[in-house]
Amino acid sequence: MPNRILSAACTLLVLLSINFSACRSTNGKEKEVAVDSIPKPANDITLPGNFSNQTKLKFDSTAIPTFFQQYPQLKAFEKELQVFYRNRKFTYAWFDQKGLIEQASNLYNRIENISDEGVPVQLLYEDEFHKMMDNDSTENLTDKANPTVELMLTAQYFFYAKKIWTGLGIKGMKESNWELPRKKLAYDAFLDSLLEAPSSSFMKNEPVFRQYGLLKSFLKQYRSIEESGKWKTIKPDKKTYRLGDSSKVVPEIREHLFLLGDLASNNQSHLFDAELEMAVKRFQQRYGIKDDGIVGPGMINELNYPLSKRVEQIIVNMERCRWLPVALNTDYIVVNIPEYKFHAFENDSLEWSMNVVVGTVLNKTAIFNGMMNNVVFSPYWNVPTSIKNKEILPALRRNSNYLARNHMEWNGNNIRQIPGPWNALGKVKFLFPNSHSIYLHDTPSKSLFSQDKRAFSHGCIRVEDPKRLAMYVLRHQPEWTEARIDSAMNAEKELYVKIAKPIPVFIAYFTSWVDREGRLNFRNDIYKRDGRLAEMIIENSKLK
Repeated sequence: MPNRILSAACTLLVLLSINFSACRSTNGKEKEVAVDSIPKPANDITLPGNFSNQTKLKFDSTAIPTFFQQYPQLKAFEKELQVFYRNRKFTYAWFDQKGLIEQASNLYNRIENISDEGVPVQLLYEDEFHKMMDNDSTENLTDKANPTVELMLTAQYFFYAKKIWTGLGIKGMKESNWELPRKKLAYDAFLDSLLEAPSSSFMKNEPVFRQYGLLKSFLKQYRSIEESGKWKTIKPDKKTYRLGDSSKVVPEIREHLFLLGDLASNNQSHLFDAELEMAVKRFQQRYGIKDDGIVGPGMINELNYPLSKRVEQIIVNMERCRWLPVALNTDYIVVNIPEYKFHAFENDSLEWSMNVVVGTVLNKTAIFNGMMNNVVFSPYWNVPTSIKNKEILPALRRNSNYLARNHMEWNGNNIRQIPGPWNALGKVKFLFPNSHSIYLHDTPSKSLFSQDKRAFSHGCIRVEDPKRLAMYVLRHQPEWTEARIDSAMNAEKELYVKIAKPIPVFIAYFTSWVDREGRLNFRNDIYKRDGRLAEMIIENSKLK
């Protein structure tokens, strides 16, 4: 696909989302920046209709309304067809002087195998379409230009684009609490580029976030394992299995890891050997479990999780990929809630990552993005009104010294915690203006970062290495040396520093993805969002 289509089709990618009570403040300076400044995807450039060399073969424009009278379930795409063919002066797109071009067969094959895309779509006029494209039928309609076949191919293309490349509409996104910028693509222009490209590369560069194709390959693999009948429930005969153990259950563990690709070969041995231990560690890494090489109850539960649910999990995250802008060649930050991870990208390439603590189930965070524009060293914590009323005021009535003991003070009618090592926000916070009053910050509670599951906060995102993050966002400002950052973090005097080059921050929610080593990862659906999205995908697949 031409670069100009890619760049016009999108602005950014994403991977994840969070929360913490300290972030819910609308007091002090936080209130000044609690407004949306979300960058929007650029509008798409519509390309001229130049996808076919031939200009002589044309059909009468009246064929379009006639076609939709005959095939009314495709009428939703009449406007797109009218615009598409008006732009190309009603010349054929799928035929030349020799008959149907090869790209038409490629599109037909893709539509025939639409189930590979993870959407249970009911095809429209499948039998009629099949008959039109069948070269062996008694009525061969592909040898010469035929307006009905032409219009059927184009209508089916737009049907495919809507279901597979677009996915759920804006309403479905909102019901999923997804507020990230959605990609915008002129699908008629993309069809132009498809038909202009060599048939060998037809639909190779689809207008979807790159994770989509990676997940799609694993969807086929997991469906194949499920259909094979080889996936059996493991019934443990002891609490844990580790290096050197021998048990009749060990071959069952081997079989699961072999089927999933973590174990290269299966010798069916009852001995828990070093090769199996390495396979267990690979599995644990992919599932966000402590990679100690020991198979305990938690890992057995993951191994026994129904493959049908894993297939559903892949499908749900493929849907999320349909909404995302296709690519972004810039620096940006991503936080993935289910992964409990922060990722820093430079020129669209992952540079480093760190652990984060995210919001609890009771404090789910919106999926959104913003521009990080300020670093606040030695910050005050402006106590949210809800915490003040429910926790601090009752404690103050019981003990008049409560504020002083907790390094707090009155600030007008509000309460704030003064800067210092005791502060709930730690030594630094990072602001990216948004209507959710969420930001990234340090924390004095360092022990939580070592836990596998880190959904402990009431709102914002606690970062494991705040100093490194400060150096990263201020790296274009040479006056902010490591020593000066250290000094500001420990000054116990609040200081706002404007970031010279604001950085896009993406808070999203992915429970399945393929990492840079090509491994399929799964995480727990901590906010229970996958199930509802799966229901909406099924509903969207129905004929409407």
